[in-house]
Order: sequence, then C-alpha cells, then structure tokens
Amino acid sequence: MAEVDTLRRFVFERYPFRGQLVHLGPAWAAMMEHHDYPPQVRDTLGEAVAATALLASTLKFQGLLALQLRGEGPMHLMLVECTEGLAMRAVARFREVPDTRDLRELSGYGTLTVTVENEGASNRYQGIVPLAGGSMSECLREYFESSEQLPTRLWLRADGTSASGLLLQRLPVSARPTGVTESGRGGVAEDEIEDAWRRVQLVADTVTADELAQLDDRDLLRRLFAEDDVRMFQSVPTYFRCRCSRARVGNMLRALGREEVDSVLAEFGQVEVRCEFCSRAYRFDAVDAAALFVPGGDAHGGGVH
Repeated sequence: MAEVDTLRRFVFERYPFRGQLVHLGPAWAAMMEHHDYPPQVRDTLGEAVAATALLASTLKFQGLLALQLRGEGPMHLMLVECTEGLAMRAVARFREVPDTRDLRELSGYGTLTVTVENEGASNRYQGIVPLAGGSMSECLREYFESSEQLPTRLWLRADGTSASGLLLQRLPVSARPTGVTESGRGGVAEDEIEDAWRRVQLVADTVTADELAQLDDRDLLRRLFAEDDVRMFQSVPTYFRCRCSRARVGNMLRALGREEVDSVLAEFGQVEVRCEFCSRAYRFDAVDAAALFVPGGDAHGGGVH
C-alpha cells in the first residue's frame, strides 16, 4: 500500500530527469471536512492539491506557493496554497453543480495562475496561462512549457478519500564541446537523452488511477521504470494547516473601514467572519470592533468560537 500524506523525490541515475510522488489521505480529508463539493469540483480540487505539492517540491523558496484558477464557469474560483514545508490548504467556489469534468468548461475557459511569494522579498514571481487542456495535468504541462521552459509532465488523480500525483521533469544540462552531455556518472549523448525522455513519458502514461492511489512508491517506480536505475529519497510529510488567525481577520476588518463594521454591528450585534478554508469562525463584539480602530489597538481580544 502507498504511504499517505507523504511526498517522495527520485532521480534517474543515468539521465537528467527527476520526479516526485505524492499521496494525501488524512490531510486531504481534513481539507474537505467542512466542505460539500460536487464530485466534479472535489476531484478537480484534489488534483490541484496534489499538483501544488509536486510543484512546491521542485522549487527553492521560503514562503508560499499558490495555484489559482479563475473563470466565469460553474467553478469560477479554485485556490490551493502550499508552504515550503508542504503545509497546505485549499478551497473552491462554484455557482451551480457542473455536469462536466473538463477543466476548461468547469472554469468557463479561465486562466491558471502560479504565484510564489518569498518571505522578506519585496517582489514575487507570478505566471499566468490560459487553460489549454481539459485536465489539470494538461494545463500545467502548458504552463511549464510557456512560463518555465522546463519540460514537465504530471499524472494526477483524486476522489473523496485521497489525492495522488506523479511528476517527471527534465532538467537542463550543459553540453560538452564533443556534443556529449554530462549526466549521472558519465557522459550521455544528447540523442540518447531525448529518446529516454520520450520513453519515460510513454511509460508513465500507462499508470492507472488505482496504481497511483494504492501502490507503494518502490513498487510503482519498479513497475514503470524497470529499465532504468532510479534512486529514491526519504519521503517527507505533507499536511493540512490553515493560515487564518484572529489578527488576519482584524486586519481585513480594518481594511473594510469603521463605517462598514459599525453597520454590521448595528444589524447583527456582532461581526462574524468564517474562514473559507477551515470554516473556523471569528466573532467580534462592539468592544472588540472598537479596539480595531484605536491607534495601537490589536485584533486579539474577544472570543474565538
């Protein structure tokens, strides 16, 4: 059986290829605990969660990676966030129950945005591409080709209990004057690398959803890449963690302005803000709200329910 809530890296010893495998079980269930999505939305979001973990594992950053889909279709927003430590949260919004699993139709032919924010850095990286395929893996393949110019393939699956994914990536290498490329323990001709890259993609295309969900990583890699010398690394944990806090909500209320907050207080007697990711409710009474707009006041007072 596959490990759950883990991500494992592997490399091909002879070729400049690397890969990752991710399996989410309880972490995925925790993300869905307070949501009741139609299967089409839920499974698409699960594939995006697996994909975001895989993407984060290919980057060096200290902060947050966000994968966001926006459009005018039935599922008009989807957002997955992942830290450098693979702490994740996810949410989707839909107007009506969709009757398709085609990502372009689900979103209304929207756009896919990948954002990387590094802590302490004044700028952030952002890549935006139109949805170029009917699945998350197809759209991300287009993203890598147009934005990263790094050949990358993903295979993704998700259901109500788990989400899994496989990523393969061809790394850039420097060519020798002889036309031979440094890779692994010795030089490998460029045409051999090209043939091997085509072959490993074709082999990976044979992976089934059940294999991704159920097979142990070693067994899966042995099944797919029996011809290659593949080295696996120690798996690392993935988990659900929401980044919401009372301070963040207080800052949001300050941004709305005192007049807006006072109008909600007058109508309901309190201001309640519920996190869309984890469904945690933050309540502010009149005293709490007033403190938000006092110079030097903080948002930590009052109860959290």
